Order: sequence, then structure tokens, then C-alpha cells
Amino acid sequence: MTLDRPMYRVKRRLLGKPLTTERVSQEKLGNRTALGVLASDCISSSAYGSEQILRVLVPAVGTAAFTLVLPVTGAILLVLLLLTLCYSDVVTLYTRAGGSYVVARENFGPDVAQVAAVALLVDYIVTVAVQVSAGTNALISLAHLAGNGWTGLDHLQVPVSVAVIALLAYGNLRGVREAGRMFALPAYLFMAAVGLVLLVAAVRGLTGELPRADLEAPGVVPLGTPGDGWLYGASLFIVLRSFANGGSSLTGLEAISNGISTFRSPQGRNARRTLVAMSCVLAVLVLGVSTLAHYTHAVPYTDGTPTVIAQEARLAFGQGPWGTAGLVFVQLATALVLYTGANTPFTGFPFLASFVAQDRFLPRLLTRRGHRLAFSNGIIALTVVSLALLLVTGASVDRLVALYAIGVFTAFTMAGAGLTAYHLRRQEPLRRLKITVNALAAGISAAVVLIFAVTKFTEGAWLVVVVFPLGVWALVRINREYRHEAAALERLPSGADRPRARRREVFVLVDTLDLATLKALRYAHELRPDRIRAVHFAIDETHARRLSAAWESTSATSVALELVECPDRRLRHAMRELAARTTSDEETSLTVLVPRRMYSNVLGKLLHRGTGETMARTLGQLPHVAVTILPYDATRALRTLEAGEAPRLD
Repeated sequence: MTLDRPMYRVKRRLLGKPLTTERVSQEKLGNRTALGVLASDCISSSAYGSEQILRVLVPAVGTAAFTLVLPVTGAILLVLLLLTLCYSDVVTLYTRAGGSYVVARENFGPDVAQVAAVALLVDYIVTVAVQVSAGTNALISLAHLAGNGWTGLDHLQVPVSVAVIALLAYGNLRGVREAGRMFALPAYLFMAAVGLVLLVAAVRGLTGELPRADLEAPGVVPLGTPGDGWLYGASLFIVLRSFANGGSSLTGLEAISNGISTFRSPQGRNARRTLVAMSCVLAVLVLGVSTLAHYTHAVPYTDGTPTVIAQEARLAFGQGPWGTAGLVFVQLATALVLYTGANTPFTGFPFLASFVAQDRFLPRLLTRRGHRLAFSNGIIALTVVSLALLLVTGASVDRLVALYAIGVFTAFTMAGAGLTAYHLRRQEPLRRLKITVNALAAGISAAVVLIFAVTKFTEGAWLVVVVFPLGVWALVRINREYRHEAAALERLPSGADRPRARRREVFVLVDTLDLATLKALRYAHELRPDRIRAVHFAIDETHARRLSAAWESTSATSVALELVECPDRRLRHAMRELAARTTSDEETSLTVLVPRRMYSNVLGKLLHRGTGETMARTLGQLPHVAVTILPYDATRALRTLEAGEAPRLD
């Protein structure tokens, strides 16, 4: 006969059979699967990175934006090169999940490392919201461009995005191997789709058949008017802002280092190879999308749809049936990779949270593996917070990008600075080159954070500016609490576990005469105290009289029932006073037993609501007082009686 509770049976049906701890070492990813799973976030950002550059430039300089987009993209690719070299160093030196957090902790200490921890945690949360929102944009864009006027689907942005996040959470709760199989393929489909767009566009461009977008279409971002000044009228401020916006193309680059523990051995070498492959693919995609935007003049729309990449696909493939088929393929692949890019945080966030929790800066429950060996608590926490963020922002990619880039570039800054400090302390080959590369990566990343914090402050960046110090303070505060607990333990004298009281009393709190109360009384006798008292607080006088009469008439117990007057009905206050009086001589220890009736059915829970936890919190604050809650399965006892058998008290 199975003893599994109904909720566990539902859990097993939804998630599959539980995996044993020994399977942890088997739940690893090969390089190809890891590229699809961990690189989806990074590679998919090419779907909106170039658009974010144009979203700044077009209103400022008009059509000159399509010329400026290429040098800005080139600068971003130089940053990509620096960060790839930096993170190649990270995965070589630090082969444990955590990325920039581990680097900062090892080189600057645990307190400073919490800046990196908060940055990564914020990045993961925003990544889920951004990627899913962008994926839904891709589907709505498909409807705009291929649906023969089938538009007006913007109201589905939020509900579809919420459903996708729920699906991602479910897939990851089933375990990393299942998530790998589910989420690796879309990354390769997206590479093929964008590659096909670029190839067809190149052929049509060489033959002079590649059309341009309509810059006067309803809903496009208003075109600015270029002046005669520096860089077609664009100020340095505008160029820097577009560069920072385009930096969203690099988000997800840290996913390999944060999820390195999911690689097969040798982890460092496999992670480095996957990182280099991911960076090369990203560079080709970002440069290709920006170059195509330069030629086609694909311009962002105010409400986000149709997206730039969707317009490029339509312009490259044309209007015929084959063109529509190509557009559908590209947009579905884009939506899939963006949705599965949101899966990367479900791999990295739980690992990082468990690592930070092991350092005692987050609650320890985040270190526990769940039913399928996944860090279920971390997955659930990520799901809840990212859903809240998505609902607050209305699933707007433009509103989320500022929050997105600040978190990830802060993590880049901490990684580069930590590695710079690491190499400064060592004499090794290529030392100066490594210091230069990592210092440049840290400096440029810090500059991007500053640009975003200033230029996007009123557009939502203020939230991250506020959250960062509060988050760091909260993590340090949690750690201080754990350290105080450890310090209190260390200060105890030897033999602190030996009893000091000369007398020992046991109270059994009685609400009614039933099997749960009798079980508590039996347990009280087994403790062999100096005195056992069955105590009932008389809040309802009629009930108290009936209970007293029933108690006197039964032969099931040898302990007399004491009625304690409680005229003001303040049960906890009366119990506290009685316990304090009992232990006031400093020589008596008191154990309070609270029977708790357990019901598996909803009706039983409603009819018999217990107050054991409340009583335990109240009395646990008193010296020389211990509280024990004794559960009793009342439902099983009732079923035993229905079967004609005598119920058991054990």
C-alpha cells in the first residue's frame, strides 16, 4: 500500500518519477547541446540588438541612422571580442557555476562579490521577461506582415508571454537533461533562418532587386532631421546612447561561465570551446542584421511590431507564396529561440542562487535539489519574480532593455575587474596582455552601465539603480544573521547540551478529548518527567464544563484535567503567564506538548484549524520552555474505525 500523499502523486505525474542523487553527475550537457541551451539567450539577442541601436538613432538623425548603425555595430563587436577573451579566462580559471560572482568573491572578498550576485540575479530575472516579450513580438510581427491585414493582436502580448514563462518553468522542473533536449534545437533553427535571410538578401542585393522599407508607414518611429554637425548631426551623447542600447546584443554572453557546472568533463575546456563558438555566431548574426538594416532601411515601429528582423525577412524573401513561407520560417525560428533564450536563466539562476546560499548570503533552502534533481526553489522564485516584472512593464521590450543591460554589464565589470586583480598578483606568460584585455573589458562595461543609468534613468533604469544597493544590503544582512548564529554556537561552553534544571514538567494542551490528545499524554509519560499536567484554557465555559465531565468519566487517561480561567480570551497571553510562573524558580524546565490533528481532506482542515504553530512561537521565546507539536493522522484513524478496527495511538 502506498503512503504517498495526493499532492506528491500529482507532482510525480506532472514531473515524472524522482531521480536519485547519484544521477547528478549524469545530468550533464555535451558541447552541442550546451551551445543550444546556454547560448540561446546570447544568440537570440541579435534579433533585437540592432533594432535597439536604430531606436535611438532614427529619431535623432533620420536616414543617417542607417549609415551610423554600422560603426556603432563595429564598436559593439570590439567589445564582444574583449568580453570573449575575458570570459575565456573566467571559464579556464573558475570551473564552478557562478561566473563573475566567483571571480569577484575570490579576488575582492565575499561582501564585494554580492554586487556581482545582485547583478546576475537581476540579469536573470529581466532576461526571462525580455526574451519572452521579444519572442511574442516576433509572432505578432508575423501576423502583421503575413496575415493579410490580420493585425490587432497586441492585446495578446502579455497573456502569451505569461503562458510561455509557465511552460519554461515546467520544462526545467522536469530536469536539466529534458530541458536540454527541448531547448537546444531552436538555436540551430534560428542560425539557419537568419543565415538564409542574409544569403537571399545578398543575392538580391547583387542583382539590384533588394527593396527598401517604407519610412513613411503608419506607426514607424518618427524620423529625425540630421544637421550639419558631427557625424551627420548626431551628438556624442546620442552615439553613446545607441552604443549602450546596442550592447543588449551582448547579453547572455556570461551564460556559459554561469552554467559551467552543466558541462561534461573537462569542464573548462568544453566551456571555452562553446564560448568561442557562441561568440563567433553572435558576431556574424549581429553584423549581418545591422548590415541588412543599412541597405534596406528597416526602421523600428513605435509599438515594437513588426520588428526590424521581421521586416528584413519580408524584404529579402518578397511577397509571393515562397516569400511568405520564408517569412513564417524566420519568424517562428526567431520566436522559438527567443523563448528558449529565456530558458538560460532557468539553468543559471538556480545554480548561482544555490552557490550564493552556500556562502550564506541567501536562504539555505535554495541549495536543495528537488524531485528531478533541479534546484526547484530557485526555479520557482525566478518564475514568480519574472512574471511580476513582465506584468508591471506590460511585456514591453523597450522598457525592459534598460534594466536588462545594466545588470549584465555590471556583471561584466566585476568579472573584468576581478581577473585584472587576479593577474596583477601573479607572474605568468602573457601577463600584461591579460591585464590589458580584462581591464579594458571592465572599463568599457562600467561605461555602458553609467550611460544606461543616466540616459535611461527616467525610463525605468531608476528601478535597478535603487534595487542594486538594496539587494546588496539584503544579501549582506542575511549573511550577518547566519554569522551571528554561528558565533552564538561557538560561544557556548563545553557540555552545553547537558540539562541544568532539577525538575521537569510536561504540559499537554487539551482542546478536546480525542485520540490526538491521548497520543500526546502517552508521549508525555514516555518522557518520564517529574510531573504531567493536562491543561485546558477555559475560553468557552460551556465547552470547558462538558470537557471536564467527559474527562472524569473516561478511564483512558490517568492524568487529571486542569481548567485555567481565561476570561479575556487571550489564549497566548494566558499560556505565556502559566509557563513563566512554572519556570520562575529557575530550576524547573517545561515541555509543552501541542496535539495537532492532521486531515488529508479539505473539510477536515476547515473544521479543525489548529493553533499549534502560533503557540510554539509564543512559548519558544521563554527561557527553560520547549514546545513540541505532535501530529496525529485523524483521517487515517477515522478510516480505521469505519473498517471496524480499533484506532492506534502510535
